Order: sequence, then C-alpha cells, then structure tokens
Amino acid sequence: MSVSKKRILVVDDEPFVCDAVKMMLAFDGHDVVTANDAKEALETFDKNKFDIVITDFATPGMKGDELAAAIKAKSPRQPVVMITAYAEMLQSSGKKLTGVDFLISKPFLLEHLREAIATVLPEAQPKSGGKSGSKHG
Repeated sequence: MSVSKKRILVVDDEPFVCDAVKMMLAFDGHDVVTANDAKEALETFDKNKFDIVITDFATPGMKGDELAAAIKAKSPRQPVVMITAYAEMLQSSGKKLTGVDFLISKPFLLEHLREAIATVLPEAQPKSGGKSGSKHG
C-alpha cells in the first residue's frame, strides 16, 4: 500500500514512545518531529506546518484533548489524533474530546496509525472502501 508522505508532530512525555511512533511512521516514509510536553509541542507547532498532530492523552502541562483544543484554536482544520491507554474509559464517560479527530487505544500497531491517518486525511491513501474507526468530531 502506497501512502503519500506526511509531516507529523508526535507528542508524548515518554521518549521511547516518541521514538517508537516515529520509527513506525518513518517506515511508511513520513517526516516525523517529536515533542515531550504540551509547551514544546505548541512551540514546535507554531514554527512549522504539520499534516497531522498525534498526541498522548496524559501529557505534562495539559491533557492531550486540551492540547488538541489549543492547536485547533490556532488552526481549526488541523487534524489531531490522540493515543491513550484510557480510550474505553474516555468513550464510556461521554466526555467530549474537543479537537480530537481520531482516538487510538494503547497498545497500538502501525496499522492503527495508518487507519488514523487515512481517516483524518482521506487523500493520504488510495480509496479502498475501508472501515471506520473511533472517530470523534
């Protein structure tokens, strides 16, 4: 499957998670920049253009959905994907995840990242009649 190269910002306070996600996305040819907290993520976002932002839920400084909302305030059309170990709890709580376009549960595979990218950026991969995921809007 051929996916067009995207510029992606990955935010997680665990450097090994950033490295793992970066490695997975680089496998598909994407250009990945990482940040270890919300402040660094916002500074990086302000200085660069990204096709997608992928953030962890539990980031220092502010939660992932708060970071997503801050990013959407700056760039309303910016796709934001959130990765969390708390996906089921967040979904069942009925809490509106403002600014989050797609939710990925931990643990996750490269295929989950690909599905998220294809969902938030439909032009990123050829049409294949795929299934829908945990989309929030």
